[in-house]
Amino acid sequence: MAITKQQKDEILKELIEKFGKSKSVVFADYRGLDVAGVSDLRGKLREKEAEMKVAKKTLINIAAKENNLELDPSVMEGPVAATFSYEDAMSGLKVLFNFSKENDKLKLLGGVIDGKVVGPDVIQEYAKLPGREELLAKLIGSMNAPVSGTVGLLGNLIAGFVRVLNAYKDTKPAEESAQEEVPKAEEKEEEKEKVEAADTPVEAPKEATEAAESAEAEAEAKSAEAPEEKAEADKEASAE
Repeated sequence: MAITKQQKDEILKELIEKFGKSKSVVFADYRGLDVAGVSDLRGKLREKEAEMKVAKKTLINIAAKENNLELDPSVMEGPVAATFSYEDAMSGLKVLFNFSKENDKLKLLGGVIDGKVVGPDVIQEYAKLPGREELLAKLIGSMNAPVSGTVGLLGNLIAGFVRVLNAYKDTKPAEESAQEEVPKAEEKEEEKEKVEAADTPVEAPKEATEAAESAEAEAEAKSAEAPEEKAEADKEASAE
């Protein structure tokens, strides 16, 4: 059943608000999931302060642009459900990831984390990191454990973040690399110009040069007149 323009406007307004207040958004292809499966997934998401919204891709794209996000067209292939996490950025993401491991009909397509559009690889790496509740529980437990246990926990967390960063790096478009090369080329050109400018002798202004030459000529003239004046003075003294 086709929806009216007023209904589309209401859905779009709702999506814009959800994008604005959510801490993460994950897109998933839910084709093949039956009604019971979708209902089960929605219930697990609600328990984690997350929500799944099914809408037309055009409306999702418009809502994302209204929040200064440009979605990758490849992320939006096929029927798409958007899952919004409001309290913990990892909550909805983890529910989807765990659900997809048990049900291969749900496929993670990518999403938005920390204001950045990311691919499915990054989503999966984030899902493997401990959530807020899990992290707090581990930290509290480590307080009663030997120092070596605390060090091991921190080491595992750091390793997880490194995996996330590496996955995110691999999803960056090639254009960004090209854009990064442009400033480098400009910097090299500026350095070259500075070196050439340093090697070029500085010429004195024409007026300063002429003034110096004039002063030198006057000094030479006065030096030449001085012996003559002295000779005349000696001659006058002898005559007296």
